[in-house]
Amino acid sequence: MALDGAVDPGLAFRVNADEEPMRTGREPLLGGALRQQAVWVDEAVCIGCRYCAHVASNTFVVEAEWGRSRVLRQDGDSTARIQEAIDTCPVDCIHWVPYEQLPKLQRQRESQELLPLGHPTAVRVKRILPRPR
Repeated sequence: MALDGAVDPGLAFRVNADEEPMRTGREPLLGGALRQQAVWVDEAVCIGCRYCAHVASNTFVVEAEWGRSRVLRQDGDSTARIQEAIDTCPVDCIHWVPYEQLPKLQRQRESQELLPLGHPTAVRVKRILPRPR
């Protein structure tokens, strides 16, 4: 890396792209010290209040097309800050889920028919996950 922060273009010729990334054992799926659960937003229930994005702005983003919150990065904020964002949600649409469950939840979200918030024919879609108790 160059001193001014720019990436050295010659780096591409010194790195083997076919090489598997080195496992550290700290990956969440391997039971490491990182967070054991992922955060997920049930977008069908989200009302677009933006509280979570204001509290944990490195984790949540308001998706421009639908106006609902979505997780941008799992490692964006501390667990405490993400929990604070979850606690501020007025409709309880943010959940801690196992990492292994994320692909299934994402497929379910993709199959839901969502309309932009405030759309005159918008109908509330059923929750994917139950409301936390």
